[in-house]
Amino acid sequence: MDKIKGVNLGNWLVLEKWMSPELFEGTDAEDEYYLPRALPKEIYEERIRRHRAEYITERDFAYIKSLGLNSIRIPVPYFIFGDYEPFVGCIRELDDAFDWAERYGLQILIDLHTAPDSQNGFDNGGISGVCKFFQEPEEIEYVYTVLERLAERYGNRKGLFGIEILNEPISKELFKHIVGRYVPVDPEKAAGSKGYEPEELRVFYLTAYERIMKYLPYEKKVVFHDGFDIMQWKDFMQEEKYGNVVLDTHQYLMMAAGMEDPTVEKVVEYINTNFAPAIKEMQQYFPVVCGEWCLSNPVPFTELPEDEAKAVFNALDAAQKAAWDQGSGYFYWSYKLHVNAAQVQGHDRTEPWDLGRCAAHGWFVPEK
Repeated sequence: MDKIKGVNLGNWLVLEKWMSPELFEGTDAEDEYYLPRALPKEIYEERIRRHRAEYITERDFAYIKSLGLNSIRIPVPYFIFGDYEPFVGCIRELDDAFDWAERYGLQILIDLHTAPDSQNGFDNGGISGVCKFFQEPEEIEYVYTVLERLAERYGNRKGLFGIEILNEPISKELFKHIVGRYVPVDPEKAAGSKGYEPEELRVFYLTAYERIMKYLPYEKKVVFHDGFDIMQWKDFMQEEKYGNVVLDTHQYLMMAAGMEDPTVEKVVEYINTNFAPAIKEMQQYFPVVCGEWCLSNPVPFTELPEDEAKAVFNALDAAQKAAWDQGSGYFYWSYKLHVNAAQVQGHDRTEPWDLGRCAAHGWFVPEK
């Protein structure tokens, strides 16, 4: 398997308010579940269609190729086929993405990013503060059918790298620690929320694999997320039949935000201690890709001269890419924002989340 050097098209087909707050103007909605419930149908549909048409175009695929990247991870919602009211489907946009990717020699990883009633309770899981997907057999079955339809539609496309079963499912234990961070709008709807039990997630992944492979050629990949515990998968899918399976892990430097007096040297050491060894070890069991990472980090940079800021980010860019090279590659999060995220109220987000701006500043070093 060639090294993946890619980027996510976050906030195109799956919305995140902090990335495009203007889509939520005039409402109190904080996530994609409540947006169509807070707007008249025609206004909601017009906003969504205009956003999808303008946010990503063929020109973006050409630019991504010019950066020396070879792959794109595209988050898609469970309602992609337009059969889950009140949401607007987006399968035609994904069709366009495949045409553009093949035109420029790029590979696509289709990432099922959300599930009904959420697999994690995050805002990017579709509905904040609710995490009930793994308790709802009928919704699990629905997701299997979505994965089957994606595999059937795109399985023989030259531009398909693979299909990711589900983004960032969260465990029962970890969910306890995010309660309160994402406050549910409707406490009654959120009642009983909890993450997965380890065996539940394994059964889900194994079943999803079988359902996908009814339509997917074996040379295409089936990707599964580590559920925020990369080391739990050493005894999973090791049989020869699973030779096309890839493990996805998400690693962010904001996890180092608690360090005292953060410096570039300290953050690089954090990368070398926490990221690289785990990926190198798990690469013995699966091809491992870092499906999400970015240059956002705890080192103060906003007051630095441009050349010093560039040195900070180039050092962290190089260190993280060296860690991902212990595995099979990476997808940067994310390609673009509609705003300077540092200005978005309630979020400690800064420009290093935006690959386009990073590249313009010389912070993200194009691949050779």
